[in-house]
Amino acid sequence: MDRKLAVYVCKGCDIGASLDIEALKDVASEAGVDAFHEHECLCGAAGRDLIRQDVLDGVNAPVVAACSPRFMIDAFTFDGCRTERVNLREHVVWSHEPNDEDTQMLAADYLRMGIARAQKATLPEPFEEEVNEDILVVGGGVSGMSAALGAAGAGHHVVLVEKAESLGGWMSRFKRHIPHEPPYRDPQPSTVGEQIDRVRADDRIQVFTGTTIEKITGQPGQFDVTLHTNGGSDTTSSMRVGAIVQATGWKPYDATRLGHLGYGTCPNVITNVQMEEQLASGPPTRPSDGKPARRIAFIQCAGSRDKDHLPYCSAVCCRVSIKQALTARELDPECEVYVLYKDIRTPGQHEDFYRRAQEDAAIFFTKAEVETVGEAGDHNPVVRAKNTLVGEDIQLEADLVVLATGMVPASADGEALRRLADAKSVVAKGEAGVQLETAKETVASLAHLEGGEILNLGYRQGPDLPVLKYDFPDSHFICFPYESRRTGIYAAGCVRAPEDAQLAREDGAGAALKAIQTVRLAKKGEAVHPRWGDVSYPDFNLQRCTQCKRCTEECPFGTLNEDVKGTPQLNPIRCRRCGICMGACPERIISFKDYSVDIVSSMIKAVDIPDEFEEKPRLLGLLCENDAYPALDTAGLKRIRHSANIRFIPVRCLGSINTVWIADALSRGYDGILLVGCRSGADYQCHFIRGSELMETRSSNIQEKLKQLALEEERVRLEQLPINEFDRLPEIINEFAAQIDEIGMNPFKGF
Repeated sequence: MDRKLAVYVCKGCDIGASLDIEALKDVASEAGVDAFHEHECLCGAAGRDLIRQDVLDGVNAPVVAACSPRFMIDAFTFDGCRTERVNLREHVVWSHEPNDEDTQMLAADYLRMGIARAQKATLPEPFEEEVNEDILVVGGGVSGMSAALGAAGAGHHVVLVEKAESLGGWMSRFKRHIPHEPPYRDPQPSTVGEQIDRVRADDRIQVFTGTTIEKITGQPGQFDVTLHTNGGSDTTSSMRVGAIVQATGWKPYDATRLGHLGYGTCPNVITNVQMEEQLASGPPTRPSDGKPARRIAFIQCAGSRDKDHLPYCSAVCCRVSIKQALTARELDPECEVYVLYKDIRTPGQHEDFYRRAQEDAAIFFTKAEVETVGEAGDHNPVVRAKNTLVGEDIQLEADLVVLATGMVPASADGEALRRLADAKSVVAKGEAGVQLETAKETVASLAHLEGGEILNLGYRQGPDLPVLKYDFPDSHFICFPYESRRTGIYAAGCVRAPEDAQLAREDGAGAALKAIQTVRLAKKGEAVHPRWGDVSYPDFNLQRCTQCKRCTEECPFGTLNEDVKGTPQLNPIRCRRCGICMGACPERIISFKDYSVDIVSSMIKAVDIPDEFEEKPRLLGLLCENDAYPALDTAGLKRIRHSANIRFIPVRCLGSINTVWIADALSRGYDGILLVGCRSGADYQCHFIRGSELMETRSSNIQEKLKQLALEEERVRLEQLPINEFDRLPEIINEFAAQIDEIGMNPFKGF
């Protein structure tokens, strides 16, 4: 495509008063642009009309030098062309000395980089194929039924699959629920039956009970599903759906691991689930002899908030125990209840529910650390606790002890299942040496997972959703609830996080909305979070592929399958457009129309590098567009200054950085390179899950390369930064600039 470039410089927001616009015009002319315009306010109606008319007259690569590309997106989007944005406001005039030589040089370099990108990048064309808009919901509990009803209400056909013979899940086994309506004081009768009736009566919902998933292949809009139904005779059925909601619920924590609390050794120690089943049929009794349980002790956080068991709070146990205590007292007014807790957690309006129980003189609450549960005569359990509210250790003999065990997600460990499959493949091939022995050990250690698959995905990276913190299959717990690491597949209900029934219903509705968004975006060839609406997708030059498998292994979202030789097989609608595959590829055969190794290399090379005698170091900054680039924008908005020696390029993710960019920059004469991305770890997440983590791994290779070139390792620095720590970023930049000043100029400068 013949390109006609035009540069438009906005003089508003202090740009015209801080820079020599005529000098920028010379820069544009040297770069070979076809036209140059300056305007007092480009984002105003007159400014936009100027660009729009030029586009109608043939300009197909406008370069707008004004505010950050994160602002005024709609104002500078024009039909039929791709607009390149140059950040002269936040990154230049608002963060540097006005009318200063270094500030002018900075603006000139950013303009050169923008023009270089405009000369190489093209307007992406969406990947469009026929898309099915049906929704598959896996799990027929309250969250799954809510998802099904929500999607059906929005006009979509829904396939609801439940492995049990009936709908309702755990809640159908419980007679009373935690209150979810005013005045929030008393347990409420179960309404699950009404929800089941609504599902059964909806013509848009096709229900399969006693059914499991045999296999799922394909991608959003084109998932091919095979179901296996157990009945009088086993049957299979196949269908195509557009998106999937996994609402497979929870299972109780294994109480047999709580031997110190008497479970399994004392017959009158039961779990909260067993207590629920008792209360559904009448007053509580002792399992050992069937006598009425007149003194009941509830032990909260039984195994929860414990590094040796469940490290997290299951959110509902306190309210469940309050419900069971009130119900027990109602069914048998002679019984006494003792609740021993670490902390009572009754969020929101459920504080009134807690007060209701406190008003009952026969329900006694005390903060305590339960050490053991033993047994006295007649199988009476004896609870020993310390650090109680009464200021002394206690020993409580009861008729019945109820352990408030936590909730564990009913999900398969997709990562572990993938390792098991890979190891079995090695064993089957009989590969020799250490690899075979290691594979045998892996098969033995993971054998217990066999048959635990739920979705049975035909993905190279495993048959189920990968799990993250605490074994919940989420994707980004901060920014994108319901997301999983498999595009178009969403987690809802207690498989996503511990929840009560009402929140699980809301969760199901939310996941259904996400599923609907997915199929509608897939229909237009657009991406989901975090690059919402992006129509670009990776192009593979497979003729040069060496089957190294790095792209298929490192993609966080399982976008790529591979053939028997290891050649990647692209599923474009699974792609989140992070570019991690591009950063992983040593042969540089992966590119996007508007983001590629060549495009960024051209931007790096477009910067004017002063020679060593000018004593003006040049640093390169590669900033993650999700946290680091917005953080620098915010610092600019706050007028916080940083070194004028560094030039920044936004990247989709640190994981998309190809190491050739580092080599290009060093050979070009850059004196230092700063890489800044999202913080990784337990309390924060890279928006693309693994980008920062992968860059950490690759940076060790970069450091090794620097040693080989006899360059100081400090010339390349990796930082991780959450978006809210924007004030730290200028400090990091200035500290790095000072460090490079001490190290000295790049010895390869000028070669």
